[in-house]
Amino acid sequence: MAGLVCRVHPVVLFSIVDAYERRQEDAHRVIGTLLGTCEKGAVEVSNCFTVPHNESEDEVAVDIEYARNMYDLHRKVNSSEVIVGWFSSSGEISEYSVLIHEYYAREAKNPVHITVDTSLMTGKMGVKAFISTPMGVANKSTGIMFTPVNVEIIKYETEQVAINLIRESQLSSKRSVSMVTDLQQVDILCGRLQSMLAIVQQYVEDVLDGKIAPDNSTGRFLMELIHSVPMIDPDEFSAMLNANIKDLLMVTYLSNLTRAQLALNERLTMFIAMGAKE
Repeated sequence: MAGLVCRVHPVVLFSIVDAYERRQEDAHRVIGTLLGTCEKGAVEVSNCFTVPHNESEDEVAVDIEYARNMYDLHRKVNSSEVIVGWFSSSGEISEYSVLIHEYYAREAKNPVHITVDTSLMTGKMGVKAFISTPMGVANKSTGIMFTPVNVEIIKYETEQVAINLIRESQLSSKRSVSMVTDLQQVDILCGRLQSMLAIVQQYVEDVLDGKIAPDNSTGRFLMELIHSVPMIDPDEFSAMLNANIKDLLMVTYLSNLTRAQLALNERLTMFIAMGAKE
């Protein structure tokens, strides 16, 4: 399939790394099933799960029954995700990869094989994707060959939030960060918006003062940006913003109140149960 693109979500890479860290001491690598959707010219991998297997010098054994049971459970949660291939926590393709790929070729049409270099031998976690191509003479196939395909890392908005938190943890001495509240998130976003507006304003002033040569493409982009913003009276905008903030505060207050009531009810239930036993 020429031009095939394999789009991988970050949660898949995190799951593969987690499975590699939890592997048995004598295991060289971990493998698993990739779940997602297939479109014309693209495979989107949005989920995965690990499949137990054993490799020795002369054979490889995969727990096929476990793989099928896990897939049935995933189908009950998200029926839109189907098997699109399999992964391996190794940057290399071994002779056993062909045997494992043959199994997944029976479960999915033209499955994708993703390798993740969890050993970090090159200083980074390399991600590669392959598809199988028949190899042999005319009218007779003698084997398969793994052909590389393009890999793209895509993410949902919720995944982007998690990635941002992970990046912030790199700068923390404790190597951990806490989730911010809704109001703190609004404050952070407003601060970023003000910083970007200050950069744009400074650029426009430098162009008007002749410090920077004008760029037509940048000017057209700024013009489209200005026209895309609806014209709202400042007083109306202030009233609308204050109303939304009040709604946000009310929702936050009600959620905290509900959480406190649930915790109190749980403690009272435990206290009554302990009293009944006594």
